[in-house]
Amino acid sequence: MTDKARIRAEAARLLGFFQTNGASVVEADILQPAETLLDLYGEDIRARAFVTHDPDLGEAMLRPDFTVPVVQMHMAEGAEPARYAYMGEVFRSQQQASNRAVEHFQVGYEVFDRDAPIDADAEVFALIKEALSPLDLRAATGDMGLLLAAVRGLKTTDLRKKALLRHIWRPRRFRALLDRFSGRAPVPEGRSALLAADDPIDPSVPQIGLRSADEVAQRIAALRQDAMAAHLSVQEVELLDDLLALRETTENVLEHLRDISVDMPAIADAVDRLEARADALAKRGVDVAKLDFEGSYGRTSMEYYDGFVFGFYAEKRPDLPPVATGGRYDALTRVLGNQNGGARDIPAVGGVIRPELLLELTRKDTQ
Repeated sequence: MTDKARIRAEAARLLGFFQTNGASVVEADILQPAETLLDLYGEDIRARAFVTHDPDLGEAMLRPDFTVPVVQMHMAEGAEPARYAYMGEVFRSQQQASNRAVEHFQVGYEVFDRDAPIDADAEVFALIKEALSPLDLRAATGDMGLLLAAVRGLKTTDLRKKALLRHIWRPRRFRALLDRFSGRAPVPEGRSALLAADDPIDPSVPQIGLRSADEVAQRIAALRQDAMAAHLSVQEVELLDDLLALRETTENVLEHLRDISVDMPAIADAVDRLEARADALAKRGVDVAKLDFEGSYGRTSMEYYDGFVFGFYAEKRPDLPPVATGGRYDALTRVLGNQNGGARDIPAVGGVIRPELLLELTRKDTQ
């Protein structure tokens, strides 16, 4: 294992690289208020974070990433456009025993640019690619915006679309919902029994839990309404499956996506953005004819990505996590902007590099 002094030195080198390319260096507290993270990700974040309590700060979490505090910092006092760089430890709890580190260093670069978001996507990707250039890494890209647009365009109820959107970052749950909404899987047995009952709420039974009887009744009414909704069409499900299964080079995938958009017009704007991004990447020297695109890429990342997503991998070391990852998170700035007492938002994109993995790969290459 590489010692922390070397990791910190490598992180400082990368930080200097981003600073040379126009970034302002910022820092973020290691202890972050839990309330904001819980509001963003729900109770699921507790399984991935180290939680503690302080009499003044209240419930807090060891910093699971830098993006949220950097966005908060920018929304409170940042100029536009802005470029930031940072370095430091992040902490991720593991739900079961594994060899994955619970603490590791990150060096990041974030761009807030209202006027040229496509160019900002290309800038962040190309700059991180340049920082990693001594290594022979495979780059993978995707676009959460395509998937989000496809789900929003489905011919089904708003309730079902909201459920699919909520679980789009949980592939198994998403698939289970898609199968049920399309009629390929039955309604769960417990729910079907509940919906079939004439009066599922027995007033003589003591109420246990936080929901009132009226809230339970409203929920049951919503479930019954959902049960009566028509199934998703076979064509829509097949098109969505096709979109999720895409694995091609960026250059080749555009033609396929144009074909899909004929029958799924909701994704047309997202396809236009992907094409514009490919042009912007090419102008920065990225060979899009060899750049991999995966339709499902980004679905197991933190839930704030809602557009372009990417990662860099050492193909000869499948035991290692991605050396660098990143993506666009416009919706996150809108949510945090509203939390700060205004309706301010700004398009934003960023990425992080793990310096200890660079050192690990460099050491292997020199042996």
